[in-house]
Amino acid sequence: MRFKRILLKLSGESLMGEQGYGIDVKRLNEYATQIKEVADMGVQIGIVIGGGNIFRGLSGAGKGFDRVKGDQMGMCATVINSLALSSALDSVGQKNRVLTAIRMEPIGEFYSKWKAIEAMNRGEVAIFSAGTGSPYFTTDTGSSLRGIEIEADVMLKGTRVDGVYTADPEKDTTATKFHDITYEEVISRGLKVMDITATAMCMQNNLPIYVFNMDIVGNLKRVLNGEEIGTLVHN
Repeated sequence: MRFKRILLKLSGESLMGEQGYGIDVKRLNEYATQIKEVADMGVQIGIVIGGGNIFRGLSGAGKGFDRVKGDQMGMCATVINSLALSSALDSVGQKNRVLTAIRMEPIGEFYSKWKAIEAMNRGEVAIFSAGTGSPYFTTDTGSSLRGIEIEADVMLKGTRVDGVYTADPEKDTTATKFHDITYEEVISRGLKVMDITATAMCMQNNLPIYVFNMDIVGNLKRVLNGEEIGTLVHN
């Protein structure tokens, strides 16, 4: 098997599925099934899920929200998504634990690295919510931080695009895909893999990122079986 412990970053927008807002139950259940499939292979899984399907702090700030309060609303959005994913995992028989970066028992346990690793060692999926717990940091940065803390082998960034391209393939038909690319090249080309803080953290701590399309059912297992269906970002 390619990786023993992964940090899976899921986008909040992807959870909208076909409906354009909120949580599409069909997409949620597809994710839960894919995650259980990989957990059954013996892979230890930590998950960070964005909140963009519900609220995004930055766009809130653009509409007159205080940035700190906007980001806190975004953190709450990730908690809602994490609870939805936890419930979907329960329904397919996959044990899991929601850990929050801000104290909010009984909704989830207060995050610590050791609680997370203990849960994963027991075969539970650890879901990390509320970002880093601080404003001005994205869930990408939250993913980098959690991935480094739990000593993951890789961050798997599940998006609706099948890798990293020279330009946005949804806008530019001439964009070509990278098989693999270094962090330095991502930064120098200004490619939008993750925000620059998250990318720099992964680069400094040698955490590779694998970008792939999570919305195609079965792709998560394909990545872990070594199929080259995305882009590897590395030092």
